[in-house]
Amino acid sequence: MSENVLQQLAEVLEQRKGAAADSSYVASLYDKGLDAILKKVAEEATETVMAAKDGEKEKLVYETADLWFHTLVLLAHEGLGPDDVLQELARRFGVSGLDEKASR
Repeated sequence: MSENVLQQLAEVLEQRKGAAADSSYVASLYDKGLDAILKKVAEEATETVMAAKDGEKEKLVYETADLWFHTLVLLAHEGLGPDDVLQELARRFGVSGLDEKASR
């Protein structure tokens, strides 16, 4: 299941776009708009950093899952999905991070 979970989640997130705001958490985020989604991504990023700083590995995994989830909501809101990010990571694979950064 874990190998397909990103795609499965992306499909559910796409389905939620047309749903009533009171039907699901994701639908309510879409209804609130980009600023609300960005706020959640920032909040989850901060919680992820704090879990790592505190050395709480279990909490780090939990918060990273929240961060990834809300980032996927953001991508879906913008008409993108996990495959777009995975393709970019594949493009960078085997390229020196220093060279990749210099090419931007």
